[in-house]
Amino acid sequence: MTATVTGGRDDTDVSTLPPNAQPPTADAGVAGDGQAPRPVGRSRLRGAGRPLGIGVVGLWLSVMVLLPLAALTATSFEEGWTGFWEAVTAPVALASLRVTIVAALVVAVINAVMGTLIAWVLVRDDFPGKRFVNALIDLPFALPTIVASIVLLSLYGPNSPVGIHLNATQPGLVVALAFVTLPFVVRSVQPVLLELDREVEEASASLGASSWVTFRRVVLPTLLPAIISGTGLAFARAIGEYGSVVLIGGNIPRETQVASQYIQQQIEIDRPVNAAAVSVALLAIAFVTLAVLRWFAGRALHREQESS
Repeated sequence: MTATVTGGRDDTDVSTLPPNAQPPTADAGVAGDGQAPRPVGRSRLRGAGRPLGIGVVGLWLSVMVLLPLAALTATSFEEGWTGFWEAVTAPVALASLRVTIVAALVVAVINAVMGTLIAWVLVRDDFPGKRFVNALIDLPFALPTIVASIVLLSLYGPNSPVGIHLNATQPGLVVALAFVTLPFVVRSVQPVLLELDREVEEASASLGASSWVTFRRVVLPTLLPAIISGTGLAFARAIGEYGSVVLIGGNIPRETQVASQYIQQQIEIDRPVNAAAVSVALLAIAFVTLAVLRWFAGRALHREQESS
């Protein structure tokens, strides 16, 4: 008995096929023997779109990032290396950089501790209003920074309703910078806590380890890359902050004047080279901070790949 299969363009006698062979179908395409059909059109589209995408991204980054940075650097060196060095090392400029860096470091340490604690409470604890608090964390991202400065001035200014006067003081700078940078640590640590395996903590507790030992030896090593990343981003944001400190800071040279306020002052008195030089110094500090963050992230990823 001979059976035939009709498949569109030709008919194939099944009896003439090898024992393990499959009869061809209309959907077999033009693939070779024993091979699945390849989506030639899709791969061609990907190859054709790749240079265009790279070109668009390169052009956008050049216009938005590289060209402004190049123009700023060129302006800072209009008077040569000597003029750049004198502008950066001027006593008032150095004082503003010192105030900025010290305040940013203090804020980074505070956010590293409090941001991790807040993320822990939001993930591990249930309480009334938890969703509201979780949404409130992102408020500094959406709120204009000048509004934050007005609010802080109303709360801690000369007419403080709570009796705390932080206007024109360095603690006032710290409070303002901590307000605008808090979400960086919380939002960096929170996803890691959500994905953390609770069974490892339970195993540690079952072996007799205390809560502190479990946190220090089991939880903290996993959270550390996220804490460092969020803290570094908070520090980088703090060194360039202007709006939140413009009112409560007082802009007192050598005391509460931050680098961004010094830069504005130099622009107002028609010294663009000095302003550009201090701006380049801030950019260098931010670049080093981000480079260190990428290095830590790379090491953490490498360790995780080795352990797995």
